[in-house]
Amino acid sequence: MAVEAYIPALTTVITTALIDSINPCAIGVLILLVSVLTVYKSKKEMLFYGMVYIFCVFLTYLLAGLGILYFLSKVPLYISEYISIIVGSVVVIAGLIEIKDFFWYGQGITLSIPPEKAKKISKMTKKFTLPAMMLLGVFVAGVELPCTGGPYLAILVFFSQNFDFTSFMLLVLYNIIFVMPLIVILLMVYFGYKIQNLKRWKQSNRVYMRLAAGVVLILLGWLLILIANGTINLS
Repeated sequence: MAVEAYIPALTTVITTALIDSINPCAIGVLILLVSVLTVYKSKKEMLFYGMVYIFCVFLTYLLAGLGILYFLSKVPLYISEYISIIVGSVVVIAGLIEIKDFFWYGQGITLSIPPEKAKKISKMTKKFTLPAMMLLGVFVAGVELPCTGGPYLAILVFFSQNFDFTSFMLLVLYNIIFVMPLIVILLMVYFGYKIQNLKRWKQSNRVYMRLAAGVVLILLGWLLILIANGTINLS
């Protein structure tokens, strides 16, 4: 027998986006970019290029989300149910990997930017032009998916159940929240906060970021599976 359940969409989106936003991949890349910009550029230029980079990350994620939603909207219902189960299972596995990193960070399978991509990002941060910063934002958004794709994909599958203008606005809100810590970090450096302190903070808290993301991923993935097999009906 199915269980009727009401899940507040706004609460779900905000909670998931907040957890997703504090992932070490996105924060680590921005800290790397800002640390390079502070050496070669003025504070105003650092703020400008940093905001361009963050906006391109935001826009890339938003457009990617809309593209995935469009694809899901064209899939027949009986197939979408199987897709939801598969996505839910993948999200649960991703959550278990994140929790593993809380105890054994970086050992074995881990959800992080591949080393060869990290080297390319490091090189790209040294190109101080507007097109280069825009390209960097798009590129980083793409290669960060192993770090950030799980929560986002789960939310997109939820939205695909009944995508309307409200869902679109919630998707925009999700992506604003996702980049908000990046904006805060950029402004902190602009107003004089030491980049070395941010690096130390990231290093000391990255395992807790992984743990929080892992717990949320498992909950979202399990919920997707229960909805897909009819155990829970959203009312």
